Amino acid sequence: MKRSLGYIKALVLVAIICLLYGFAEKRHRSRGIKEVKVEFTDNENLYVTEEVVNKLLIQNNATISSIDKETLDLNRVESLLNQHQMIENAEVYLTLDGKLEAKVSQRKPIGRVVGNSSFYLDKNGEIMPLSQFYSARVPLMFGFDGSNVSKAYSIIKHIKEDEFLNRHITGINRLNGDKYSLELREQDFELYMGDSSNVALKFNNFKAFYKKAQKENKLDTYKKVNLQFGDQVVCTKK
Repeated sequence: MKRSLGYIKALVLVAIICLLYGFAEKRHRSRGIKEVKVEFTDNENLYVTEEVVNKLLIQNNATISSIDKETLDLNRVESLLNQHQMIENAEVYLTLDGKLEAKVSQRKPIGRVVGNSSFYLDKNGEIMPLSQFYSARVPLMFGFDGSNVSKAYSIIKHIKEDEFLNRHITGINRLNGDKYSLELREQDFELYMGDSSNVALKFNNFKAFYKKAQKENKLDTYKKVNLQFGDQVVCTKK
């Protein structure tokens, strides 16, 4: 009898603990979100602002206090952020102290098409719209549109990833037959690239030529530098 009574007390105690835990959990989940925190994963200028991200985080533009943890769909909010044209990736989560936090990685432009339609080419070779908040300092691309800009991706990507090229090259022109010429920041000669094949070789030849000509004070004597042959640099003097 005493043993049965002990079992009953133990069961009652477990039931009370479960009820208290369930009540506390429900109360915790039903509390409003105290704060929204947005963290950008790099130190670059913002093509999408914290205010824009905040509006996407809070569904239906509701106030923070009106949204409780139980009704908040983190997957849906995260999906909304990832659909934004300026965001490459976003992770959204709730902290134990009631904060809604988001880590946001922006898309990164490497070239800007200038013409009837203007847009960026991003680091993945995809079209990215211009931002109303900030203009990226990237090479300008002339003569391009959405149907042909990807053909110059290997050239623009190589420029972006090379400190020397990124410092000296300011623009790229698309010529007939998908041939390209490049514009330089400090020199007025035409830098003819030819097509987009053998990009690394052509640029290595150009860097070697530039440093040698600069050392010999000959850069101002050329009107055209031709890289199209790959294994050599052909120069035309003024």
